[in-house]
Amino acid sequence: MHTSVCVTLVCIAQVDRLSVTMPPEVGAAVRDAAAREGTSVSNWLAAAAAQRLRNELLGAALDHWEAEQGPFSDDELNAAAAALTSTRGRGAA
Repeated sequence: MHTSVCVTLVCIAQVDRLSVTMPPEVGAAVRDAAAREGTSVSNWLAAAAAQRLRNELLGAALDHWEAEQGPFSDDELNAAAAALTSTRGRGAA
């Protein structure tokens, strides 16, 4: 004998509600961008903020590396730029 059980679980993530203001043309562009991606303005803004924070952390890590190891050479910077171009060409962001 087999018993089937169906359970629906709804998870509500903890959120931090913010109120933001921006120029009307920026707000319109954000709404359009969110619509193109099929997401909410809140999700779009959260993703944009997360990307900005990752970029800041990466910049701080690179600054720390250079402080300990010395500046990146032109060859290293060119190799990194080429790798990024190659990665973006394959569809990665």
